[in-house]
Amino acid sequence: MKKIIATLALLATFMSMNAQDIANIEVTQSWNYVYDSSGKKICTISRSQGELVGYSYSFFVLKSGSWYYFYSPTGKKFNTLSVSYVGEIISVAGNTFTSRNGNWIYTWSKEGKKINTRSAR
Repeated sequence: MKKIIATLALLATFMSMNAQDIANIEVTQSWNYVYDSSGKKICTISRSQGELVGYSYSFFVLKSGSWYYFYSPTGKKFNTLSVSYVGEIISVAGNTFTSRNGNWIYTWSKEGKKINTRSAR
């Protein structure tokens, strides 16, 4: 039993060491540098891919033209949504983002599923 617990603890430690959460994104003239909480650079994305709209620990959003592009901490694009459909992204937090489209505020999952709708004040 002790070996199983020790193995599980070791596995959990190893997995947390490999988990790369975003702590900061440094925007320069040509590049977006994504860093984790230890200051290690996770990835680099060219600014030509789009303008940084927002980020949380689990994803970041770039806007280019009429499109929002969603990226994992490692820089892999996993979703694309049109600005006309989503509206203006006003906040990114956790695994969700919030947008305003006309007189409505929407909360979305990072995968693009609409979670909540309310009227804007």
